[in-house]
Amino acid sequence: MRTSRLKLAGAAIVVLAAATAADAQPKYGFGKVATPAEIAAWNIDIDRDGKALPPGKGSVAQGHEVFAAQCASCHGEKGEGGLGDKLVGGQGTLATPKPVKTVGSFWPYAPTLFDYIRRAMPLNAPQSLTNDEVYAVSAYVLNLNGLVPDNATLDARSLAAVKMPNRDGFVQDPRPDAHNKACMSNC
Repeated sequence: MRTSRLKLAGAAIVVLAAATAADAQPKYGFGKVATPAEIAAWNIDIDRDGKALPPGKGSVAQGHEVFAAQCASCHGEKGEGGLGDKLVGGQGTLATPKPVKTVGSFWPYAPTLFDYIRRAMPLNAPQSLTNDEVYAVSAYVLNLNGLVPDNATLDARSLAAVKMPNRDGFVQDPRPDAHNKACMSNC
């Protein structure tokens, strides 16, 4: 019995030593640590405050042109929806049995519109629009929702200043690991 315990202890030591040696070795033998430039290329998210918005500007008129060429086939000519989500309307519906969640009714912060368009649109070519085009499309979509005038030109400062209708419909998430995150009060 004592011999089997010694063998078992010896086997455990061998396994532990092998695991420790394996941890010291690269697991797969390929890959590398990302460089700061590589990280910066992917670190393009924009928070609700808009502090990280890039240089550039775009007008409602320019946005109409870009939207017609890049967005209307999915979202409709005036953001009414189609293959893609409806972007316009829905104000006053969030507390109803059939809420319509659009940029104009649901989104709490305008800079996150820029962030989403830049990272994910158009669906067939995400991250292909220039910053000026993204500002322009943001201006156009906000204009369709009655949030900026027809002659508006948006840049980092003016986009961050747009007060969205549902801004107060969100509450801060009090968890320390969810810093600066917001969610609907019923989430």
